[in-house]
Amino acid sequence: MNSEIPALNELRVLLQRPIIRLLALSSMLSAIVVISLDSRTAVRDPDNWWHLRVGQWIVENHAFPHVGIFSRTAATRPWRAYSWGYEILLSRSYDWFGILGMAVFGLLLTLLVAAVFYFSLYRLSRSFWTAWFLCAVGAYGFLFKLLPRPVFFSMALFSVVVTLILEAHRENNIRLLYPLPLVFVLWANLHIQFIYGLFALGLFFAVTCLERLPAIRELAADRFVTNSLPLSKLLSMVVICAGACCVGPYGYHLFEVILGYSRSTLPYTFVQELQAPEFRMPPDYVLLLLVGAGYFALGSQKKVDAFKVVLLVVASVFSFRSSRDVWFAGICAALFIADWAFQDGSEKGESSPSPRPRLWEFAASGVVLAILTILIAPRMGLTTRALDHTISANFPVDAVNYLRRNPAPGPLYNDFNWGGFLIWYMPDFPVSIDARADLYGDEANGVALRSLGGDYLADRNLNQAGFVIANKAMPLPWKLASDPRFHIVYQDQLAAVFVRNH
Repeated sequence: MNSEIPALNELRVLLQRPIIRLLALSSMLSAIVVISLDSRTAVRDPDNWWHLRVGQWIVENHAFPHVGIFSRTAATRPWRAYSWGYEILLSRSYDWFGILGMAVFGLLLTLLVAAVFYFSLYRLSRSFWTAWFLCAVGAYGFLFKLLPRPVFFSMALFSVVVTLILEAHRENNIRLLYPLPLVFVLWANLHIQFIYGLFALGLFFAVTCLERLPAIRELAADRFVTNSLPLSKLLSMVVICAGACCVGPYGYHLFEVILGYSRSTLPYTFVQELQAPEFRMPPDYVLLLLVGAGYFALGSQKKVDAFKVVLLVVASVFSFRSSRDVWFAGICAALFIADWAFQDGSEKGESSPSPRPRLWEFAASGVVLAILTILIAPRMGLTTRALDHTISANFPVDAVNYLRRNPAPGPLYNDFNWGGFLIWYMPDFPVSIDARADLYGDEANGVALRSLGGDYLADRNLNQAGFVIANKAMPLPWKLASDPRFHIVYQDQLAAVFVRNH
């Protein structure tokens, strides 16, 4: 007869004390704040600047754009601000609190993802420490791969969708899926990757249908995890959620945007975040271990859960194809491990769910986190002066300021990566290109990419330009220096400005 060591029992009791859980949760969230402040602020993301300007345009015009606003070369091409909800929130943060508000918004968005991820893990595992550990590992593995942007809402809402699906499956209760339409209404107006959640729900329905086929039913009963959720209600939920994604200013046209993205290939060849993880940094290996643990958890079950296996395989393909999507596999793996931990403990009779966290515990964690942030944020660069310095070090602020003092006749030709910033900081001149790949298409993006590499003679947009703002890290400015059609009027360590000779 096994007897537990008294010290182990005492440790278990100690770990369940509210004050210990409070310290652990506050420490994890504080670490996320420190990492975010240390190297990840919203002002460093070149995409956030055009998001900011779009949000301001929507508020100013009380309308939603349907063409390529702010672009000189694609002004009449169809374009939809599919992240308009995020853009309005970002613009309000900036207009009310300046650059500091923009940075704080990014920090709060990062904390939102971590909090929702933790609560999802807790609901599935019913264990504070399991949820705490998986959240810490997952956050380190994927949360800091990107700067705060609309995809952070996708991370949070995808966690919610998959958690509700797993709970409905585990408890055989279709009612647990009833909040999903509201989730998708919100999601579809915040970010285009709502399609990932819709895919997960559709996959769950498809697997359930296959399990009911007479030819598979007998095999499934012995080897596969099955559920008895009513197919008619499950189908209705899929249809309603798909319809919910169309509730917004762009309706079903959001699916056209998704189709356009699926056909685009060029951005995957030169946009760094769209390329496969290089496995040069520790978070890449932590994520790999997390995904591997997810497969181990699925393989350890007595019966195969086809829904989880297929979803994790698809998520792995997307995540290891593009660094931007590493969260997809990371969230799936962590949630599946949490669900497996609960079921495995229940089967062995060892399940001892943690006491539900009380409201005061969360409030206390928030107070601790707020105090810590207020104390350390100014020392870690969360000040207007430090943020201005960060912006100037990453974007052509001084070059634009020179042009404001010494105006040059347009039109403007600009670097691809600076287009979003110039949309905001130099609004009088529509940009030649920016990071809205869905607006310009592969052909225009390819021409701009070749021009940055120095092969610009066939670039009609550059040949029509009155002045050029070029990144000195690229070959283009060195080529233009010897082009008799242009002369240089300004340069610093970051940028060079060329004006056409007349």
